[in-house]
Amino acid sequence: MKEVSSKDIRLAAMDFLARREHSRRELLQKLSRRFPNEAERVGVEVGQLTAEGLQNDSRLAEAFTRARTSRGQGPSKIRMELKGKGVTDADILLAFEEAEVDWFALASAVVLKKFGDLADQEVDIRLKARVSRFLQQRGFSYDHIASLYR
Repeated sequence: MKEVSSKDIRLAAMDFLARREHSRRELLQKLSRRFPNEAERVGVEVGQLTAEGLQNDSRLAEAFTRARTSRGQGPSKIRMELKGKGVTDADILLAFEEAEVDWFALASAVVLKKFGDLADQEVDIRLKARVSRFLQQRGFSYDHIASLYR
């Protein structure tokens, strides 16, 4: 079996980062699976990449937030997914501030695309329920949903 060097670990990490941004936790998990007996050196290499600015959780949070809002996803879902990646609350908050998303306008645009203009339709309780479920699954809050019917 070939001896694993720090260079091998670094190259694997760089390969992951070249494909897309990864959070520190994601990178540690992937590298630990690839190099199971090298946990300490994996941690050192990931720390080095972070220090060099090649891995950055706040940059990941900003890119992820932009990508998800362009797909019409709401703040709750985006926050939950970023938390799952190990991104801190501070980085998530900073990403939301940087994105400057009007969540109410985004919810309205998502509904318009999926259901058409609600003003042109007779909005009964069943349609409201469908729209509400749809937006909740997308990660929008009650306030965002309620604003559509005012």
